[in-house]
Amino acid sequence: MSMLLTEEEGKEGLKLARRAIEKHLSENRRLKAEEAHLPARFEEDRGVFVTLNKHGNLRGCIGYPYPVFKLKDAIIDAAISAAVSDTRFPPVTKEEFEDIVIELTILSMPQVLKAAKPKDLPEQIEIGRHGLIVKKGMYQGLLLPQVATEYEWSAEEFLCQMCWKAGLPQDAWLEKDTEVSTFEGQIFKEEDGRGDGK
Repeated sequence: MSMLLTEEEGKEGLKLARRAIEKHLSENRRLKAEEAHLPARFEEDRGVFVTLNKHGNLRGCIGYPYPVFKLKDAIIDAAISAAVSDTRFPPVTKEEFEDIVIELTILSMPQVLKAAKPKDLPEQIEIGRHGLIVKKGMYQGLLLPQVATEYEWSAEEFLCQMCWKAGLPQDAWLEKDTEVSTFEGQIFKEEDGRGDGK
């Protein structure tokens, strides 16, 4: 069975994210997944990130890198959290929500990279295809595949930025006890803030 969602399923996911945030902002309650009539695919456990953009600028991004929840529940929780719990931003207001464009990234299972020498890790990273997770001790960070493309980073720059995001020195990926994983993301994005997927 293909891990990829169809365009139609992606649009359903975007609608679900929008409805979940609307319900939270207007009624202060969590949308029940049963209220949305979703394809069977949404019963699968999947990792997912919900990104909110306003006038082309990041307004919130939260998600689950590992498939620990059913896709429908992961989308609802990540959408609400991206709107009101991303500590980098004030909570989204009901008034501004119509200006927000939602992006949904469905993740593949992260795979730990193995290299004889850490300096060979960049060779295993494909910009535009791979997202990264870095772990070292209590530090962990994640960047979605589209971030490296947006900033036109090389694989090496991507690793350095990833370490910095995790709160580590930028060259921490060169240390043997740093674990680097890649994952792939299937991206669905609204064309505007009205819930139309493209």
